[in-house]
Amino acid sequence: MYKRLQKIYSDFPSKFWVVVGTSFIDRIGGTLLFPFFSLYITEKFGVGMTQAGIVLGSFSAFGLVGSIIGGALTDKFGRKPLVLFGLVFSAVSTLSLGLVNEFAVLIPLSVAIGLLSNIAGPARQAMIADLLPEEKRQEGFGILRVVGNMAWIIGPTIGGFIASRSYFTLFVMDALISCVVAVIFFLYITETRPETTEESDSILRTFAGYSAVLRDYAYVGFLVASMLMGLVYQQLYNSLSVYLRDNHGIDPRGYGFLLTASAITVILFQFQTTRIIKKYPAFLMMALGVFFYMVGFGLFGFVTVFWLFAVAVVIITIGEMVIMPTSSALAANFAPEDMRGRYMAVFGLSWALPATIGPSAAGLILDNYNPNLLWYVGAIICAVSIFSFIILHLRLGKNPRFNPPEPEQETLPAS
Repeated sequence: MYKRLQKIYSDFPSKFWVVVGTSFIDRIGGTLLFPFFSLYITEKFGVGMTQAGIVLGSFSAFGLVGSIIGGALTDKFGRKPLVLFGLVFSAVSTLSLGLVNEFAVLIPLSVAIGLLSNIAGPARQAMIADLLPEEKRQEGFGILRVVGNMAWIIGPTIGGFIASRSYFTLFVMDALISCVVAVIFFLYITETRPETTEESDSILRTFAGYSAVLRDYAYVGFLVASMLMGLVYQQLYNSLSVYLRDNHGIDPRGYGFLLTASAITVILFQFQTTRIIKKYPAFLMMALGVFFYMVGFGLFGFVTVFWLFAVAVVIITIGEMVIMPTSSALAANFAPEDMRGRYMAVFGLSWALPATIGPSAAGLILDNYNPNLLWYVGAIICAVSIFSFIILHLRLGKNPRFNPPEPEQETLPAS
């Protein structure tokens, strides 16, 4: 076991492992708070999920704008300055959210925070793509998934316990962790932007480069299919906690346990899963992952006992283990080297737009109709996404950028 872990470590550059370590610490802070934010809004301000969805949607909508700005700034000025800005601003904004006492103030504050805190997102993604060669990216993103879910074991378990006593403590802990990560990042991470990046372009020309991204129609098709999938996936973290509390009497600790079960599944099986799926066509693997989403989210609408909700979450997690490393690697492989930040920023659309629309749409269903309808509609949307990824495979599957490695390359070392 030790030799195997040592080999995995030696397969990746040391800078990659520093990024992995800081990501792990940062994710602990985020997972303390994020899964319980919908509960915090509905309980503290006495509003329904529709109003909570407006707040969450404001974060995401203006986060999308921030991500687009950040993508251009990442290609122009580098990765490290943007990541540091994001960490410091995250600490300040998290504390400000915990101090707000009026719901009317929460919405404009969420607009400002969403805009500025998401500027660093494309820089993080581009940094991983910079550090790893194309053939290692899928495994690299898979490793990030593993350590991220190790944080999910710690975060929701502690967060659920603290949330039942003091939500504000969650905000303080998240802010402190962001500060610690910023210090580590400043001291130990060096700039990773390739030397070939367009140094001479003005900032306006750099922003204008987004038109080239949007003319990559294959990439846009990939984004649309991913957005459909993301619209459903968002409900695991935005709406499920409220649905379980209001319709099945499951408190934050029970919801935290479900997320912890998901995280344990990823830790145990993500790396092996990534090594298996990288041998197969990427777009077909995306379709397979969304199929697991369809089954898992659809199951929420039919079950009533806690252990079956846990089964549904594990099924969804299997889909995650296929989708997350594959989608990130696909987005990076679409991108020319000198436009990596902008491509990764636009890739953020596949999560930002669903995060903008999803909470409010889910709130309308949960507050006004049969709550189970949310999961039935989600299953139908997943079916459309599956079909879209199959079409992408038929049109792009033979492109060398999206082909799996030759079988000989994978089997020869073991013989």
